[in-house]
Amino acid sequence: MLKQLRPALGILGLMTLITGVAYPLLVTTVAQVAFPEQANGSLLRDEQGKLLGSALLAQNFEGAQWFQSRPSAAGFATVASGASNLAQSNPTLAERIAKDAQDLLGEGTAPVPLELVTTSASGLDPHLSPAAARWQVERIAAARHLPSASLERLIEQHTERSLVGPDVVNVLALNLALADNRAFAVNENSP
Repeated sequence: MLKQLRPALGILGLMTLITGVAYPLLVTTVAQVAFPEQANGSLLRDEQGKLLGSALLAQNFEGAQWFQSRPSAAGFATVASGASNLAQSNPTLAERIAKDAQDLLGEGTAPVPLELVTTSASGLDPHLSPAAARWQVERIAAARHLPSASLERLIEQHTERSLVGPDVVNVLALNLALADNRAFAVNENSP
């Protein structure tokens, strides 16, 4: 029995070192060297170093003066992130979407973009399509007493274009630009 146990324990120890120590260290080292910002959470800070959020996670913004992100099934909590797991045929999902759409309909005349009433797979997707961001311009312009054209330019400046996949706008970055009056003043003066 000892003859069979010794190689089994040796393999267990070796695999533990390889998969539990060496591989995680290798992946962490490569990530820190090749992608340090993403490996450390893509954290956004103000001039004083105060943490504002992560460019990788959606946040809840309340009030008519802010761009709203997609709804979150987990209330924007990272611990319980995930989709609601409600099927398209589920009446609860249909009722929630209808209610959210009705709440948003007062903001615009065009139909509500689907991504403003449906959650993403993670429940924390920080991006919207430029069209969904533009759909919110009239509400924000009225709340902030700003010309719509200025907000349109801000959306265009914050649109991320990808070689593969659709153009997206990071809602946190867009709202931080709105909150930064100096940056917005520059937008006002630009052609």
